[in-house]
Amino acid sequence: MRSGVFFGVDVGSVSTNLVVMTPGGEVVKKVYLRTEGNPVAAVQKAFTQLGGDVAKTKVLGVGVTGSGRQLIGAILGADVIKNEITAHGVAALQAEPKVRTVVEIGGQDSKIIIIRDGVAVDFGMNTVCAAGTGSFLDQQANRLNLPISEFGALALRARHPVRIAGRCSVFAESDMIHKQQMGHPLEDIVAGLCTALVRNYLNNVAKGKEIEPPVLFQGGVAANAGIKKAFEEELGFPVIVPEHHDVMGAWGAALLAREERANYQTSRFRGLQFCEEEIKISSFECPDCANRCEVITVMVAGAKISGWGDRCGKWQRINTAATG
Repeated sequence: MRSGVFFGVDVGSVSTNLVVMTPGGEVVKKVYLRTEGNPVAAVQKAFTQLGGDVAKTKVLGVGVTGSGRQLIGAILGADVIKNEITAHGVAALQAEPKVRTVVEIGGQDSKIIIIRDGVAVDFGMNTVCAAGTGSFLDQQANRLNLPISEFGALALRARHPVRIAGRCSVFAESDMIHKQQMGHPLEDIVAGLCTALVRNYLNNVAKGKEIEPPVLFQGGVAANAGIKKAFEEELGFPVIVPEHHDVMGAWGAALLAREERANYQTSRFRGLQFCEEEIKISSFECPDCANRCEVITVMVAGAKISGWGDRCGKWQRINTAATG
């Protein structure tokens, strides 16, 4: 790491992921944490886990993605802030240059990216129904008093998976309880839940999309062998789980920071001292026009560093001027 590193950060509603990447694109360190409703604290904790060797290395660039990208990007002094579709697509192409379909299932949302000739040409997202996300499995595992880490291995032992209604998490739970009461083995019920999640994904997120191999399965749920098997059975061909499936968004953000370095040359990263700084986030309603925009502001160590939420851009300009 003598030549420097790139940081990639993916801040989601369930997990916060950090990747340390060499200029050659190799992931040398990664941190996967639960966001627990506090993205700022999660990112501070992630950076404190990197260790002294990384702290002494020159930072060449920082990329941020995820639902909390704007907030965390402002706090870190990110050089590149991109949406999750772009970040996941770039990482998938790095892992498998011939990829044609990306299936990504996270804790609270899921997405599909269609790639042709190295370019993302279409995508779909599900941010509404929990039945096609990791939280669906978490809920059912809790209902079954079963550690989620054992879910996939148990599903693989199923001999006669039951059919469970998967279009709605409420209906799925009712159906699961009914199957338990009928006396079906636990492994058959778990396998049925995996298939229900996959069917929900294919019928909603992937509806109308042309799914072609190679298919990369990304996100935290990709660690679940039962879901992988269910996808392969429904699609009729193998599904690839990349090595860094759990942090692909963060890796993609780091790759984008490397790709766009010519635009910023020197990183704006504020340094690891932010882990110890007091960070306050507040909001107010701007009274200057009829839009009454809710403006978000970020204070670090008593100084205002960023603001957003206004349609006219007034508060962004003020904060940009204040921070140089």
